Amino acid sequence: MSILWVILGFILLVVGGEYLVRSSVALSFKFNISKMVIGMTVVSFATSAPELLVSLQAALSGSPAIAINNVVGSNIANIGLVLGVTALVGPIAVDKSFYKMNWPVMMVFSIVLYFFLKNDNVLTAIEGGILFIGLIVFLFILIRNAKNEVVVEEVDEALEKVSNFKIIIWLLIGAAALYFGSDWLVEGSKEIARSVGVSEAVIGVSLIAIGTSVPELAASVIAAAKQEKAISLGNLIGSNIFNIASVLGLTSLVKPITVTEPQILTNDIFWMLGFAAILIPIIFIPKRMQISRYKGFFLVLAYSMFMAFIFIKS
Repeated sequence: MSILWVILGFILLVVGGEYLVRSSVALSFKFNISKMVIGMTVVSFATSAPELLVSLQAALSGSPAIAINNVVGSNIANIGLVLGVTALVGPIAVDKSFYKMNWPVMMVFSIVLYFFLKNDNVLTAIEGGILFIGLIVFLFILIRNAKNEVVVEEVDEALEKVSNFKIIIWLLIGAAALYFGSDWLVEGSKEIARSVGVSEAVIGVSLIAIGTSVPELAASVIAAAKQEKAISLGNLIGSNIFNIASVLGLTSLVKPITVTEPQILTNDIFWMLGFAAILIPIIFIPKRMQISRYKGFFLVLAYSMFMAFIFIKS
């Protein structure tokens, strides 16, 4: 039965996230916000909503390990699984803004998160506030420096003509689906952890993390198969930044997140830092500014090793 709750939870999170993105973008058009700003801020926040609700639900229901490792695992999956599999389908070109802006910011947020947690085994409201303020500063700089040639996530212009009534209905559907989806996913995952004898941290970094990355993976692979612009590496890195700063930052503002599973700080978070750090040599060696199929295979292989390692160790 717990597997059914997990599956239903994933489905509702996908549905809820989609409706929240649509309603948020449509609402932004009503306030005459530019497409560039919508793509960089509104869409990014809305697409982080499933992870936010899962982490918040986990923290409030007494499972902080799931709250933390939902983010840690998602960040690993974004690079090892999503980026790796997409590169296997077709090579990915890398923009210069990756190593000039996006990658350094992601590394700073990742390292700051590690030190916040390592300091006293808890992510406090003040620390969460610092992370979230850092995100706002990053977005401000990103928007200020943006020029016409900067590629941002595409925004559906048809949403500009949506009625207020439809926006409200979409918001209600999205909110309800995210609420129940996160609740069922967390409770089902906790049941699975108890039944198979692994920790909630392992379930958070594997099952839940992969589940919240599946929609992004599917979209990226379909786009690559159609030989369209498969995925923006900047958007993936941006997603990792949002996961740390908005998901954990906002969750800790509601309730401080305590580290209850030691492997989070002795193992899992170092895998996250490692996957983030390896991107620099990957984009420069041997063929510069491109993630080839061979590099994609390496990332997927590394991710498979990570998954095998955490289950063997547990």
